[in-house]
Amino acid sequence: MKQQKGFTLVEVMIVVAIVGILAAVALPNYTDYVTRSRIPDATSALASKRVQMEQYFQDNRTYADVSAAIRAPGCVADSTTSQYFTFSCVGGSQSATTYTLQAVGAGSMANFTYRVTELNAKSSTISEPGWTGSATCWVTKKGGGC
Repeated sequence: MKQQKGFTLVEVMIVVAIVGILAAVALPNYTDYVTRSRIPDATSALASKRVQMEQYFQDNRTYADVSAAIRAPGCVADSTTSQYFTFSCVGGSQSATTYTLQAVGAGSMANFTYRVTELNAKSSTISEPGWTGSATCWVTKKGGGC
């Protein structure tokens, strides 16, 4: 009698079912991980731009643009620092004593917006399903965790 080699259809179907279950669990977790890994682009750049604004204030005693040639560096629209966020001042928020910097998401991060003021008041506006924004912090975790 000849010995059979290979797998039966039942064995193959069991393996396919196991792989399917693992993929159903792993894919959403991976997607969430990728989203969370892009958030530091916004928060670190906003922190850096806030430092630039404070240095500008120390030099000029104002957050407002001194002239067309001397502009507050943090408020200059910037879409090159991050692939996933565009940075600027919130329209009309920049004055001699106040400003609000924002990072508005682009592409896969389009539902995320982060802000910081001259008082270091941080806030998040997030409309991504499963995520919640906060008026008091930069949300970095699904469910509203800061």
